[in-house]
Amino acid sequence: MPNAIQKCLFPVAGLGTRFLPATKEIAKEMLPLVDRPIIAYGVDEALSSGCRDMVMITGRTKKAIEDYFDRSFELEEMLKARDRTDLRDEIVSLSELANFICLRQSQPLGLGHAVLCGEPVCGGEHFGVILPDDVMIADPPVLAQLASVHKKLGGSVIALEEVPPEETSRYGVVRASEKYAGVFAVEDMVEKPVPGTAPSNLAIMGRYVLSPAIFPILAGLGAGRGGEIQLTDGIKELLKHEPVWGVIFSGKRYDCGTQPGWLSANIQLAMGHPELREVVLQAVEEAARQHVPR
Repeated sequence: MPNAIQKCLFPVAGLGTRFLPATKEIAKEMLPLVDRPIIAYGVDEALSSGCRDMVMITGRTKKAIEDYFDRSFELEEMLKARDRTDLRDEIVSLSELANFICLRQSQPLGLGHAVLCGEPVCGGEHFGVILPDDVMIADPPVLAQLASVHKKLGGSVIALEEVPPEETSRYGVVRASEKYAGVFAVEDMVEKPVPGTAPSNLAIMGRYVLSPAIFPILAGLGAGRGGEIQLTDGIKELLKHEPVWGVIFSGKRYDCGTQPGWLSANIQLAMGHPELREVVLQAVEEAARQHVPR
């Protein structure tokens, strides 16, 4: 039986201002998360969910992302000469994981506009969207959880997470009714509601399975909140034409779009690395002794 989705779109054209000055010349998605860049975790999730075409919506300073998934013959030859075939094979395999297609977002006009830029490749079928900032560790992968619901129920599917009421203003939030265990029929949504006005505490997280019907809707949208084309506004309009499902996903989410979240993710994931666990424990204990609050 074919996979529910074959293509996955990655909006990676953002400027990464929360990590300046580190991201002045380095793509935020290429910042290390233990031993791999952030973007690699999203690609792994898409691969494990059955996708074979990875559509990168890039910007002017994001060539490093393209290069990471391309061949590096000089590096391969150097590793071969040094008898490091294990590393060479790992480097070569990066370019053979999937088909990598890079499209340029000429202006940073919002997430909805970034998704719209993917229409030439994704316009004929349902497709996945992964926001790399949200690193999700789950089995099965979160995108696969959404694709499974799409396969059973059709329509578009979004990932949901329950958040404290005081945090709802940071996210898109849905009004929805539970139809099956953990699966909600979405009725309405609002992007970053004013505190105290959110329709629920079900926040939209960075995973989607979207209908190609989203593209003409996004193309017809004007600027929304923040002067940008908001994906939430597009999905809200899509609701008038076809079902949208929300899934409370199973797994752990790390918000690598902020410095505290990225640092926490590095520590927690390193704790699961057999060669790094003790190093992390010792470093944290030593730092705690040296920086006792006064």
